[in-house]
Amino acid sequence: MSKEKNINHIADLRIDYKQLQLTEADTASDPMTQFGHWFQQAMQAHIPEANAMSLSTVGSNGRPSSRIVLIKHFDQRGVTWFTNYDSRKGLDLAQTPYAALLFHWVELERQVRIEGRVERVSKADSDAYFASRPLGSRIGAIASDQSQPIESRTLLEQHYAQAEQQYGEHPPRPSHWGGYRLIPDAVEFWQGRPSRLHDRILYSLDAEGAWQRQRLQP
Repeated sequence: MSKEKNINHIADLRIDYKQLQLTEADTASDPMTQFGHWFQQAMQAHIPEANAMSLSTVGSNGRPSSRIVLIKHFDQRGVTWFTNYDSRKGLDLAQTPYAALLFHWVELERQVRIEGRVERVSKADSDAYFASRPLGSRIGAIASDQSQPIESRTLLEQHYAQAEQQYGEHPPRPSHWGGYRLIPDAVEFWQGRPSRLHDRILYSLDAEGAWQRQRLQP
């Protein structure tokens, strides 16, 4: 009965957002500076995995796919993460080099949506980040054919053990693993407000490559 009751009450789950507001005067002239302000506030609020973002790509069949990845760098050029180039998301990006990112910092009642073209970072940047990863993560990147089927967990662990034995403490970055950078052309900052009258400020690039800001209705 309690399980059935919980299901029936999903429609009644809601929070009236009241913490903060977002006005045009609060925002920086460019979105990545504004993103830096909000990301720093998320870190200062000790939000668990504030660096987690949803990455959405589109496959050759035209269907979208989303997963959580971790941001590893951002600057005026865009947002960077690292993964297996032969994974589903890597194959999607090879086919359609555009993606959407979503950060949801629920404790601050905030979302950030970032859309744009995606490119691979340089081999030097991928090498540098790979070398900074924990040893186990580096070996795992070699051992796992990400997104490919495997018969069992035992077989995956055998692959890991083989890679560990072969490369020891100095595993090289595999050629199929590296970084991507999303170069934004649209960034939206969303701040929850009472009565679902949320604040939404959208940055978009104009024909001259300059950022324009506008308020969107919730």
